[in-house]
Amino acid sequence: MTTIAENTGFVTLINVFTVEPSNQQALVDILARATDASVRDMPGFISASLHRSVDGTKVTMYGQWKSVEHYQHYQSMRADPATSPYVAEVLAIARFDPGMYEVAKVFDGPSEPAR
Repeated sequence: MTTIAENTGFVTLINVFTVEPSNQQALVDILARATDASVRDMPGFISASLHRSVDGTKVTMYGQWKSVEHYQHYQSMRADPATSPYVAEVLAIARFDPGMYEVAKVFDGPSEPAR
């Protein structure tokens, strides 16, 4: 379950993929297959969420891991032939800008009903 909270020790990967609108759904499908088939059962994996831009040019994946070490273990697993085809498929239709983050601050909605 996705947890967006301060001081959890979790690490969040936010990958923004740029894609031609005609390939956006294909990219979502590849990332979903890869996550379902090879990432979700990795030690330390917490959750992932896929987001697509309304203009069709971006797909963003938000993934959480228990620690940097867990994510680094996953990265080393990418050399596994079972997962590398997914990487090749993604890179054939998109470019991406990866980033590793920690939650710095969370802001909830208004504490009083809007007037």
